[in-house]
Amino acid sequence: MMLRSILRAATAAPPLLKESQWQLSFCRSMASKSKSKSKSKSKSKGKPTKGKTQPKVDPKEKKEKVPEEIQTVSPNVSAAEEAEKRRRLLAEDDKNPALDVGPNGRPLFTSIPSLSMLTKEDTNAYFKFSMKELKEVLPEGLPMGMMKEFEESSRSALLMRQCFVDLRDNFRRAADPSLVGKPRAPKVRKQIVLDGPLSCGKSIALAMLVHWARKEGWLVLYVPKGREWTHGGLFYKNPQTGLWDTPVQAANILRDFLRFNKSILQGLKCNVHDPIPLGEGAGVGPPKGSDKMQISADTTLCELVEAGLSNTHAAVGVVVRLREELSKVTSVPVLIAIDQYNSWFTFTEFEEPVTVRSCVPIHAKDVAIVKAFRPMTNDDMMVGAFSHSTAVGKLRQELPDVPTDARIHFPRYTLDEAATVCHYYLRQRLVKRDAFTEDNWKKIFYLSNGNGTELRYLVPFMR
Repeated sequence: MMLRSILRAATAAPPLLKESQWQLSFCRSMASKSKSKSKSKSKSKGKPTKGKTQPKVDPKEKKEKVPEEIQTVSPNVSAAEEAEKRRRLLAEDDKNPALDVGPNGRPLFTSIPSLSMLTKEDTNAYFKFSMKELKEVLPEGLPMGMMKEFEESSRSALLMRQCFVDLRDNFRRAADPSLVGKPRAPKVRKQIVLDGPLSCGKSIALAMLVHWARKEGWLVLYVPKGREWTHGGLFYKNPQTGLWDTPVQAANILRDFLRFNKSILQGLKCNVHDPIPLGEGAGVGPPKGSDKMQISADTTLCELVEAGLSNTHAAVGVVVRLREELSKVTSVPVLIAIDQYNSWFTFTEFEEPVTVRSCVPIHAKDVAIVKAFRPMTNDDMMVGAFSHSTAVGKLRQELPDVPTDARIHFPRYTLDEAATVCHYYLRQRLVKRDAFTEDNWKKIFYLSNGNGTELRYLVPFMR
């Protein structure tokens, strides 16, 4: 039936133009036509037309005319003015504590001074951070989602969720076995992988966990961008190990690790005194002379890290040795926190040439520093967070070198959490008070499906 209708429509259509109607003439080009037209126009401009009088235009009126584009106000200027007005109004609102009210009359902000004092009663409330303190405790950098939240809400505050309190209490019990004996206490996991949907707060929870652990005096190796370990920089194949060395990334890891932990590392002696093999340096070729760096019995971990920074040939070997040394530290709790952990289970952007015209991609497990820090099969405390911004894709449930029960689901906002978040955005003047109703914020919640980024984007559209 469909074929018949197509044939009928084709027969009913008007006939096509004849071939002579659309063919270009070979005796006269289109360029000659355009030239003749332009010449006639230029002649007509110089001579007045017969029988028509052209109106005289005052030259002053020509100068007074301004293009419409210049008369309109630039949108960037108006946006800047609106932002400055909102900033000024928020400064005035800070003087009125009556505005700090959440849903059902509960306090919008918690009054506790530190993350270690958080209890179940403090959840679903916002904790105020100091940007100066955040940059001091997390010198490696803040997650992009945290920076975006601070920027758009015009306040350095984050929602204290029950899932973060559970994560903190898990590692608190893992570090102090005396707290495990409580009845009905959940199982203690020393290795955890945070998995969950996009924009559910995994990276923010990981950064807050590192902030809490460092304020408690722990030794924490924090990697906010694990993808950088397998992308960019230089890579060389080490003939001694058969793995790929990345000296640029290794130097960055040591530099970031030393920023906050230097005082702790100065008091820790090295437990492994085997010589560290040297590899190819960043852009300087293989080492000349000895191919190993000796470690004395009095060497501290701080001196070990500084040696890797001063000698580019030893940078990768020091990072690999540092992983072994961290598992032997017993005087202080040690935590390894890796964001974008899922990027270590796929291919890197590095390629190994096979023939003159072909290359083979290098897997992350064949990179020396990744192979040293990826396994979770030891007894060390370690937490990794998956990031969907790395475009890795969905990984299988059982990952190599990861315990089967280590992967936990990190949820999006619940309805109660979304109520507090929407009231907080109302307090921060992201939405007008006359448009803010319970039905409207619930519509925003269900429309965003608890996605924190989408919820923050949709709140200003309340009408």
